[in-house]
Amino acid sequence: MGTENKNRLRIGIIFNFRKSWMGGLIYIVNLINALNFLDDEDKPEIIVFYIPELEELTKEMQYPYLKLLPWEFKEIYKGYYSSWLKRKNVFVDDLINDFKLDGIYPVNDRPVKSSKKINDKTKIVAWIPDLQHKFYPHFLGKKRNFLRELRIKILLRNTDDLVVSSNDVESHFHKFYNLKKGLRIHILQFVTIIKDVDFRGIEDLRQKYKVPKEYFMICNQFTNHKNHFVILNALSLLKARNENVHFVFTGKMEFRGNNEYIKKIREIVTENQLEDYVSFLDVIPRQDQLCLMKHCKAIVQPSFFEGWSTVIEDAICLQLPVIAADLPVNIEHLGDKGIFFNPNDEKQLAGILAAFPTHDGTDIYEKYDKRIEKYGKKFLEIFRKV
Repeated sequence: MGTENKNRLRIGIIFNFRKSWMGGLIYIVNLINALNFLDDEDKPEIIVFYIPELEELTKEMQYPYLKLLPWEFKEIYKGYYSSWLKRKNVFVDDLINDFKLDGIYPVNDRPVKSSKKINDKTKIVAWIPDLQHKFYPHFLGKKRNFLRELRIKILLRNTDDLVVSSNDVESHFHKFYNLKKGLRIHILQFVTIIKDVDFRGIEDLRQKYKVPKEYFMICNQFTNHKNHFVILNALSLLKARNENVHFVFTGKMEFRGNNEYIKKIREIVTENQLEDYVSFLDVIPRQDQLCLMKHCKAIVQPSFFEGWSTVIEDAICLQLPVIAADLPVNIEHLGDKGIFFNPNDEKQLAGILAAFPTHDGTDIYEKYDKRIEKYGKKFLEIFRKV
């Protein structure tokens, strides 16, 4: 950690997510790295409390006032029971006291409200990326939906500060919940930090992954709401018209809970003989992924639902065109810079892909450094407000 400054805010970051949730993991890494763009006197001290299986990812956090601490968090069910029994939040109260934190984020388990003494001195902030379960409950199943809903309701009852990633998500909270008076909702539209990537290695990567010179790219988890089917159906239409369009897919192909989804994808590819039109790369190194993205014709984001898309953020930082489903959140994210389509309309998507021009390399969006600096300042403001 850098030199001491008693005026610096001391903020704890909880890094305790499933290893498979790349969006959440990248979110935290980018958040910390974004603070580098602040003036030195404004930079807070950051203490990251991480679970051991995420240790490798902590190496990507580069920040002068950073401390990394492995931490054993309470198992969720036992933690709730113990919190109710002891009338203290066993997930974070000791962290706050032991490390004299001015703020802690994201605290998404609040079985009870912390003591007045803790609340008065420490800003305890939650983060809920989206309310997907309200729109597509069948994607998660009854048990997961019930537990997610219960967890959110308890959180909303006990938290005073909630971060969401878009105006669209904020509107969903007002739609589905009777929010308590005084709840502060902060809209923090996160950004991607991209550094130290050698974009000149594209020829080697094309050979390594057997990717053609021209291709579109989709970088999503293989789960139901990500809607890979519209891509494959559009490719089938283009193939029938002798249009040579190729798609590169990244993301973990097979994991617990997505077997039927993957099975259907494979069936569509086989039935329509699309093997030469698609490249399924599974999970690849982040550097490789970013380099392949930088050289694609466009990023396609076909999801039925998004909170604030990490993939679109990556594309904006790389100054890449984006073809996205016409969701309100995507329109909020891209504005007039995006190309939009109905996520249920493969014919419309096929038409866009067939006529899509090669990008000339000029900037499409706001400058990288400016966007990241604004993001870092917005995050800091959350912890400075009363």
